[in-house]
Amino acid sequence: MNMENAQQMNTETHLDPMKDDLPLMANTSYMLVKHYVLDLDVDFKSKVVEGSIVLFFETGSQYRKTSSAGKECCQSQFDETCKMRASEPCHIPMINVSTCSSKTECNDFAVSGKEEEATSDENSNHSNNEQASGISSSKDCCDLEDRGNKDFLLVLDCCDLSVLKVEEVDVAAVSGIEKFTRSAKLTGVSKELENLRNRIVRELVTLPADRWKEQLYYFTHCSQAPGCGELLFSTGTWSLEIRKSGIQTPADFPHAIRIWYKTKPEGRSVTWTTDQSGRPCVYTMGSPINNRALFPCQEPPIALSTWQASVRTAADFVVLMSGENSAEPVQLQEGILSWYYYVSMPMPASTFTIAVGCWQEVKQQSFKQKAAIGTNTEFSLPSSQTDLRWHEEICGHVEYPCRFQNPAARLQAVIPYRVFAPWCLMESCEKYLLQLIPQCLSAAYATLGTHPFSRLDVLIVPSNFSSLGMASPHIIFLSQSVLPGGSHLCGTRLCHEIAHAWFGLAIGARDWTEEWLSEGFATFLEDIFWARAQQLSHDEIKGQQELKALLRWRRLRDEVQNSEEELQVLRPKKESTGELSESGASVVKYGLKAEKIFMQVHYLKGYFLLRSLARTIGEVSYLASLRKFVFKFHGQLVLSQDFLTMLLEDIPKQKQSELTVESIFQNWLDTSGIPKLLPDQLVLLLEFLLEEKTLCPRILQCLERTYQLREQDAEVRHRWCELVIKHKYEPGYGDIERFLREDQAMGVYLYGELMVNEDAKQQELARKCFAAAQEHMDASSAKVVAEMLF
Repeated sequence: MNMENAQQMNTETHLDPMKDDLPLMANTSYMLVKHYVLDLDVDFKSKVVEGSIVLFFETGSQYRKTSSAGKECCQSQFDETCKMRASEPCHIPMINVSTCSSKTECNDFAVSGKEEEATSDENSNHSNNEQASGISSSKDCCDLEDRGNKDFLLVLDCCDLSVLKVEEVDVAAVSGIEKFTRSAKLTGVSKELENLRNRIVRELVTLPADRWKEQLYYFTHCSQAPGCGELLFSTGTWSLEIRKSGIQTPADFPHAIRIWYKTKPEGRSVTWTTDQSGRPCVYTMGSPINNRALFPCQEPPIALSTWQASVRTAADFVVLMSGENSAEPVQLQEGILSWYYYVSMPMPASTFTIAVGCWQEVKQQSFKQKAAIGTNTEFSLPSSQTDLRWHEEICGHVEYPCRFQNPAARLQAVIPYRVFAPWCLMESCEKYLLQLIPQCLSAAYATLGTHPFSRLDVLIVPSNFSSLGMASPHIIFLSQSVLPGGSHLCGTRLCHEIAHAWFGLAIGARDWTEEWLSEGFATFLEDIFWARAQQLSHDEIKGQQELKALLRWRRLRDEVQNSEEELQVLRPKKESTGELSESGASVVKYGLKAEKIFMQVHYLKGYFLLRSLARTIGEVSYLASLRKFVFKFHGQLVLSQDFLTMLLEDIPKQKQSELTVESIFQNWLDTSGIPKLLPDQLVLLLEFLLEEKTLCPRILQCLERTYQLREQDAEVRHRWCELVIKHKYEPGYGDIERFLREDQAMGVYLYGELMVNEDAKQQELARKCFAAAQEHMDASSAKVVAEMLF
């Protein structure tokens, strides 16, 4: 099969990288990555990460073998799909993609970039066509008239990478691998060997959790096995497409492939910079495109995988990574160290994080031991019999070595932790950060229970880091901005990032557009954790949290006034949230909007929703529901309704009357702007507005209509009447008259306000109202008001 046939392209469809949706291209329904093995060199001179990655697959849900018919079963499913969809337009989750004719099946899992001149030799069987300017679809994947010539196309998410070679890995050549081949006999027949390799991988990726060490051993050795044939590939703006000539179904496609590649200095997944001491470093930045410019991967959240990585760099550097082991470097040759990390809990590839720099570990051993002992005794998990019963249940996630089922892990209030920073910031870290970590970890444990991850590194990243913090499995990045000025900002931010271990990492959003499921929860829990870490009294907690709520309300109000409405919606895909194309591809709505990165609406609206639910159900019951949710859904991906449905089941019927999943969607998640306020929130807002010197009539009219102030409780209407009086808003005088007539228990103060302005109309209104109500008023109240008026 020649290169032209291997890389047939369709019409280019342009995506504006500054304003359109982010495409998740990987066809996860056909093939699903279960494990990555990265083998990389970090070169600071060229600002490039270079090496290989081996991907181990299982056949995706659409084409997994389900009967003894084996290959025939998968082929039949693949053929039926072609027949069923032959007359349908091609569905690629992009905009403006041309449709297919009835004769030609457009491949909705084969999405790639526009071809440019190949950089490889003309007669080679691989290419590296980079820097395509748009998205287009490969056609004729499954032509009904000539299906035999059409190859299956594996699509991976990839951007800003130079792919050098793709090859099949001969896992059958690994010593001792025979244990995974069962009764199969090795023969020289090529087809049987291919089937054997895929069977080995299938057995390997499905080993039970208690054999995870053995599994890791064989993943390592299989990743080092020789190649057994190069595969055809092409790169596009957002994808890497791979095919093997003559292979027409996902089940028959190689299930272990090795990709040789290198990153580009301008790649958007990593930042090459210098630390605060002037030493070079590189770190993953958690950008909208996640890790696809660091390694080819499957980005859709549903692609939960494990990984292991060997990273080599000069001996001056320390490699930190989202791995569950604290890596000890090995010297390979003079001046070169190798660092090895692994994880055994399957997570989305977007959570993989790496930071390489001249980091120094911050230690204060005597204090650390004292702090850990102190916090373990001061905090205990508020366990009820119900909590204990949950732990007797089987977890709902795919099998892995789970800490929630580990008795020792369930009692561990403070997991092992380390702090790293540039040399010049070590003293600052020692002063506050080091002692805050065990306090915040204990407070989180006291609130939610078992820590999902076995250890924690905290790194102070360079000053060009674009936020105050970022959480990944086993590692937290913190900005240097949290260090000066005492412990408050450092502690609250640390609590926020620790909360992500449960919400955002152990429990992920099935659709990235539901960002509030991560950020809203972390913002809400930040306050709970920080109050417990400080061991505040009930009154101190209430005061601190009310003040925080007011500050957040002002921030949300400002953001809503100064941002596009479409970016204020927490569920922009509404009822389509969580839906995928048949191939498993999807888009992140507004994922490439530059301004979205700096918006906090998902944090703030999510926080106010959770706060209102906590007030409805009561904080003690609410936190018990959160622990129940954590245990039920850890290790899984969720949608908003999973949480809301479970929570509403726990709310007593009398409190639940107006709360439904649908009403919460309508009022909070599916609309722009500020959600409907609770009475206390409205009082805070109106009191803040009372501090303003001038408000024009149009604003007051808008305020009344937006929040239906005339229908609110007496506390809210009292503040509204004060605003009416202060700004002489005559359309609201009727509201004052009604209040003084119907709410006499609270109205005395308003008489004084009407008189003090020395406005004739207002003074006339006061006297008129008093005359009408005087004979029915309480004697003491009537006497006080009469003294004001006359």
